[in-house]
Amino acid sequence: MTDIVKVKTGSKFEEHGSYSRLVAIDNLILVSNTAGRNPKTKLISENLAEQTLQALANIEGALAAVGATLADVVRTRVFVQFPQDIDTIMTAYGERMRGINPALTMTCPPLGSMEYKVEIEVTAYRGSSKAHVKEMTISL
Repeated sequence: MTDIVKVKTGSKFEEHGSYSRLVAIDNLILVSNTAGRNPKTKLISENLAEQTLQALANIEGALAAVGATLADVVRTRVFVQFPQDIDTIMTAYGERMRGINPALTMTCPPLGSMEYKVEIEVTAYRGSSKAHVKEMTISL
């Protein structure tokens, strides 16, 4: 039988919306869209880079709960509130995720609150950080 683990962080939004921060189905791990709210202070920085790095730190904490790391991330979706913020957010994201290089989608839809400048969702595969990786460069 397949094991499924659902992780909640105690966020009022998870309770209100009846969702889990993370769902792990065996080694496949799905992490919900995550904002850059500091879980201890409950505050969100107005600084774009800080919001981005905090969102990734929140994701990293959720992954750790099921024995995974950011290095196990194979796909990322980054949702940016305002198109003019893409470069700043991409720079912060790139600095933290460099060397992991998951597939990436970045888009600019309205987010759940105007204080959110970025939200990040990931798919991870537990153990992929230890896999042999072959990188290829192609021309399209």
